[in-house]
Amino acid sequence: MKQVVYLFSILTLIACKQKEEAPKESMEEMAKRIHENVITIDTHNDINVANFTDSINYTQRLNTQINLPKMKEGGLDVTWLIVYTGQDTLTAEGYAKGKENAMAKFEAIHKLCEEIAPNEIELALTSDDVKRISASGKKVAMIGVENAYPMGEDLAEFERYYNLGARYISLAHNGHSQFSDSNTGEKDSVWLHNGLSELGKKAVAEMNRLGIMIDVSHPSEEAMKQMIALSKAPIIASHSSARALCDHSRNLTDEQLKLMKENGGVVQTVAFSSYLNTKKHEARSAYMKEVYKEVADSLGVEWFERSQFKTLTDAQRKAFMENYPKIKEIGEQLVVNRTDAPEPVNVSDFVDHIDYMVDLIGIDHVGISSDFDGGGGIDGWSDASETFNVTLELVKRGYSEEDIAKLWGGNLLRVLDEVQKVAETLS
Repeated sequence: MKQVVYLFSILTLIACKQKEEAPKESMEEMAKRIHENVITIDTHNDINVANFTDSINYTQRLNTQINLPKMKEGGLDVTWLIVYTGQDTLTAEGYAKGKENAMAKFEAIHKLCEEIAPNEIELALTSDDVKRISASGKKVAMIGVENAYPMGEDLAEFERYYNLGARYISLAHNGHSQFSDSNTGEKDSVWLHNGLSELGKKAVAEMNRLGIMIDVSHPSEEAMKQMIALSKAPIIASHSSARALCDHSRNLTDEQLKLMKENGGVVQTVAFSSYLNTKKHEARSAYMKEVYKEVADSLGVEWFERSQFKTLTDAQRKAFMENYPKIKEIGEQLVVNRTDAPEPVNVSDFVDHIDYMVDLIGIDHVGISSDFDGGGGIDGWSDASETFNVTLELVKRGYSEEDIAKLWGGNLLRVLDEVQKVAETLS
C-alpha cells in the first residue's frame, strides 16, 4: 500500500512539474489562434468593375485594398462587396444611368465567384452558406447595396436585387434620394423628406418581406429613427462609428446607438480615419495632400481630392479610380521614415470606438468593417493583408475568443438570421 501511495505521489509531482514547465501562450500566439478559429467578416468593401475582367481580377495581388491574395495573407474570411451608386438627379434619366452602373457591379461580383475564381471564392446568401463555404477553405463573398437610388421608383426592383444576391441595402448615400434623406443634409439643414419619403416607408416593408437587412449608415438621423420605428426586423449600420468620439454626421449618436440595441441590430465600426479621430485625420490629410500631388505629378497623371469627385467628368472619375490606390500606396511608403509626418489614425483609434460602443450598448450589437477601396483603411489595417492586427488589438484589450467571434461576424450573422426569419413569417 505504501508503495502505491509513494508511486502516486511521484507521478503527481512529475505531472505538476510538466505543467509548470509547459510554455505559456504569448499574447500574439493567442491572437493568432483566435484569428484562425473565428469567422472574420468585413461588411463593406467597394469595387471597381475594371478589376473583374479575365486579365485583371481579384485572383491577383492588385493595388486594391481587397483581393483574394490579401484576404488570404490577413486571414479575412468574408468580404461584403458593394454595389455602390453615387447620388444623381431624381429623374428617369438619372435612374437609368444608375441602374446601368448597379447592374455592371452585380455582374462583376457574379463573374468573380462563378467564372473567374469559383474554386477560391463563393457567393453566400445565408449564415449557413457563410459557415459552409468558410469550412471548405474558400473565401466568401456577400453583396451589399450602397444607395437604392438606381432602383428608381419601382419597388419591384428590391426583389430583383434580392434575387441577384443583395442582403443589405441603404436607402440613401451622400445626397437625398427618392427614398430617404441623407446625413449630408446636416451641412445646410436642407431636407427633402424630413426622414423617409412615402416610397421609402414602403421600401422598409418590402425589405422586411424579402429578408434584406436595412442599412442606416448613410441616411439622416431622422430617417434612421423612422426606419427603426417601421421595421419589423433588426437593422444594421454597415460602416459607422461612434459620434461621441468623432463628431461626424456619418457616425451614430448615443441615442441612435441605444436605439440600435433596442432594435436588436448591430453597428459595424468602420476603419475610416475621418470617422475615428478628427484631429489626427486632419493633420495627416493636410500633410499627405502635398505628398500625393507630388506622386501624381511624377507619374504624369491628374490628381484630385475625394471631395472633388462629384465635379469630375466620367473620364476623370475613371482615371481617378484607377490611379488612386497606386498613388496612395506610393505616398504612404514615401513618408514611412519621415520624422515630420503627423501620426496617422491607427488600429488603436479604431478599437477605441469598439470599446466605447461595447460599453454603451453591449458586445452583441457591435461589429467590424473597413470601407476598403471606398476611402477606408488606417495605419495597421491599411488593406486586407493586415486584418490580423485588429484581432491582436482586441486581445490586448482583454476581449475573449467568444467576444471576438461576435465582433468579427457572429453578431452580423445573427441579425441576418433574424431578418430572414421575419421574412418567412411575413411571406
